[in-house]
Amino acid sequence: MAQWQSGVVRENIGWSAHLHSLRIETAPLAFSAGQYIRLGLEIEGTLIARPYSFVNPPTEPLLEFYFNAVPGGPLSNRLLALNPGDEIQLATTVSGFLVLNEIPDGRDLWLLATGTAIGPFLSILATEQPWQCFERIVLVYGVRHQYDLSYLDLLDQFSREHPEQFVWLPFVSREPVAGADTGRIPASIAEGLLEQRVGLSLSAEHSQVMICGNPEMVKDSLAVLKARGLAKNLRRSPGQITVERYW
Repeated sequence: MAQWQSGVVRENIGWSAHLHSLRIETAPLAFSAGQYIRLGLEIEGTLIARPYSFVNPPTEPLLEFYFNAVPGGPLSNRLLALNPGDEIQLATTVSGFLVLNEIPDGRDLWLLATGTAIGPFLSILATEQPWQCFERIVLVYGVRHQYDLSYLDLLDQFSREHPEQFVWLPFVSREPVAGADTGRIPASIAEGLLEQRVGLSLSAEHSQVMICGNPEMVKDSLAVLKARGLAKNLRRSPGQITVERYW
């Protein structure tokens, strides 16, 4: 049976009506940047839990989780309403292989995310490891509307600290936004537009690609990249594409 420990909400950050981040104080939990854990609340006598990725790096004392309140969702809307001082349950076991130690060496690191799945990449980028291991890092961040773009100050901080090494590109699919691409990430890859915009090629020789997001984006991006000659990264057969799925 899963083991649980209690935590206390220290901050509930509202990015929009449906996007929030919780900062939680709890007993120390060992994890690697890019992993996730189950958060839970007791609702009508039953512990309801779902997986959420760490946004913070392992060195920070408060744990941070970014989530979307799903209409009718039994847990996410309760999380939305939590206040500082409220109690929450955390699993004591972490999961996930979307970590840099699981991917082969490469020159360029591409991070493809949609929505709240940007969380694990923020955790990774807040550590020293990616900046020491890769010459160039590209974060592609897809959302539906401009108001869904979160953590912009942190992304700008990464850009300031690593101006020659890091670039991030927003995709907003349902409205035109200055400085953002319109449309879907897989289509931009297929048409070569993403590489043109960034000024960097996706190749099996030089690229490592990490993907986390909605199932359709993950499936379509995987297919497009495979057609370009990149292969899925497995422990028994190293490749260039590492995918996280927890839907």
